[in-house]
Amino acid sequence: MAKKRAQPFEYVEPIGPRVLVRKDEPKRETKGGIALPDAAEIPTITGRIVTISAMVEQDDEMPLRQYDKILFHPKDAIPVDFESDNQLFVVPVEDVVAVFRRKDPDQDVG
Repeated sequence: MAKKRAQPFEYVEPIGPRVLVRKDEPKRETKGGIALPDAAEIPTITGRIVTISAMVEQDDEMPLRQYDKILFHPKDAIPVDFESDNQLFVVPVEDVVAVFRRKDPDQDVG
């Protein structure tokens, strides 16, 4: 009898109040243009939401959507060993501290 080969996983779906985030690349230069050495440990805590759980998607009070750029606290972020560069993390929604938004040009400020 031939042994079945394990099929590679195709996607990761967070469960409960969590989102799957692709962490941004660490900065190698400051805004002022100063190059940072590779040894400098500057924690990157921004990223893009790749997938949201069904619980988050159904919660009208939760303003998170797929592809949002977010700022998150990395303490409870769980790395996902799914890609070789390991940039994916499952992040509890309570650790998402901000969402970056562009101002809608049609919005009336006044």
